Amino acid sequence: MIGSLTPQVLMTKADRACTSARALLDLGDVDGACNRAYYAMFDAARAALLATNAPVKPDIGKTHRGLINAFGDHLIKNGPISKDMGRLLNRAEEIRLVADYRGDSVERGDAEEMVKQAETFITTIRAHFLPKGPSNDNPGTTP
Repeated sequence: MIGSLTPQVLMTKADRACTSARALLDLGDVDGACNRAYYAMFDAARAALLATNAPVKPDIGKTHRGLINAFGDHLIKNGPISKDMGRLLNRAEEIRLVADYRGDSVERGDAEEMVKQAETFITTIRAHFLPKGPSNDNPGTTP
């Protein structure tokens, strides 16, 4: 189990981060939008691992690379999540690192694409692992 968080709590966090990403993008803060879009995907990936009872350490969310590797090992390698979704998560991490640490601003077009991809990622995770719930009608998760 990933701490005391439930898949539903993590998906709510993912939805909130995705909504924030869209708002930041609309305000012109492309770096902030990339950060929030990545964390939306990160929390959705954590929710998926928890929802499947994947054999991961309780603190799997402690390191980004650890979580991304676990997501790949348990949910992509043998399904049910496509390799394309895994690529989106990896690319989102790369862009977030540029936005947060490398001093270069992310191009607006790249940020727009990343926010769309985060919305798609969350929708995909919800469809596979949490098909019912109050967050399904959140406008921040519609691709």
